[in-house]
Amino acid sequence: MDEWILQLKSSYYSIVFSLFLLLLIRVFVVLRDLRRQRSSSSSSSSFRTENRRKSAVRTLIVLGSGGHTTEMMKLVTFLSDNYSPRHYVVANTDNLSREKVATAEQLRIENGKNSQFLLSAVPRSREVMQSWLSTIFSTFYSLLYSLFIVFSTPPDLVLCNGPGTCVPLCAAAFLSRVLFIKKTKIVFIESICRVNSLSLSGLLLYYFVDEFIVQWPQLKDKYSLVNYLGRIV
Repeated sequence: MDEWILQLKSSYYSIVFSLFLLLLIRVFVVLRDLRRQRSSSSSSSSFRTENRRKSAVRTLIVLGSGGHTTEMMKLVTFLSDNYSPRHYVVANTDNLSREKVATAEQLRIENGKNSQFLLSAVPRSREVMQSWLSTIFSTFYSLLYSLFIVFSTPPDLVLCNGPGTCVPLCAAAFLSRVLFIKKTKIVFIESICRVNSLSLSGLLLYYFVDEFIVQWPQLKDKYSLVNYLGRIV
């Protein structure tokens, strides 16, 4: 009986190890493909041309607080009606961003444009003055919410511009691709405020996005896998 239990445990550990190894290989393959794709298109961007596409694009838009939200909402006004439905995600304590979404979508209605949208909230990955140690736990908590949002309504496109809230959401979208659930395209647009270096969110997501857009030429010289489009917001 004891020998049978030992064999069962050994088989269980072997299966778990094999699955973990397969997952690592899959992550490596996805990262390799992303790097090749971005290296071959580093001199041009598909973001502007895709805005003229005719098919519907379910778009997840991550809003931070303050300047991040202002920049992103400016960008959203230039999106065609094909980027619909729009799924806005805000931090659960960010009431100002909620108001800006409602105002922007009401304006689209008044201008005769499509206004199909959703609004969800996730816990903040890190509050102001929060210790880095506790940030590990709050980020994991935020990741659980992000996984539910991304897996329940898989987006075709994720748009973000640097708030900490975007990291777990982009991680969830990346995992969705790794697990063959949905090949979601992630576009990271660095804030206009980042002149000489990338934000912490940008550094964390640098290798995990489909397109990384900067708004200052010196960043293009410093980071080889980014696209410089000039000022877009």
